[in-house]
Amino acid sequence: MGEKRNVKLFIATSLDGYIATKNESIQWLDDIEGEGDNGYLRFYEEIDTVIMGNKTYQWLESQNLSEFPYQSKDCYVFSRKESGSNENVIFVNDDVERFIQMLQNKEGRDIWIVGGGELLSSFIEKDLIDEYIITVAPIILGGGIPLFKEASSVINLLLIGTQKFNQFIELHYERTIYKKE
Repeated sequence: MGEKRNVKLFIATSLDGYIATKNESIQWLDDIEGEGDNGYLRFYEEIDTVIMGNKTYQWLESQNLSEFPYQSKDCYVFSRKESGSNENVIFVNDDVERFIQMLQNKEGRDIWIVGGGELLSSFIEKDLIDEYIITVAPIILGGGIPLFKEASSVINLLLIGTQKFNQFIELHYERTIYKKE
């Protein structure tokens, strides 16, 4: 079998740590001058699996997009209510740790945790994210949906790179093996 598939968080945040406004808007991201696609396509080619929470999926569905944005990827939605699948996604009711281990044991490219906050919190609590790729926007929202919720554990990260996309800065971290108890 090949190399272990990494679980990656690739997300944008405001300078004060919010991924959306209180009313779930991310319009502020489009209002800031970036550079090209701000590294999205390069990242998107590294992954073949997308994971999101049900709230994020419902938000995506409410955007009246002409097509589902992750059609070329295996897309899983963690949901307590939904089950089965549709043309775009497979709904998952499994334990996140067990599910990720199952995915990592399959051949493939890396796995992207799209969001949202609750699912991300579960992945952080169980220390399941291998790489954090966080693009910081030069805006202070003053409130909204936080990137990180309060956690009961400390996760040490190692900065492995930065990249500037005009007004955005991408911070690329790797989870370190060393853990503080």
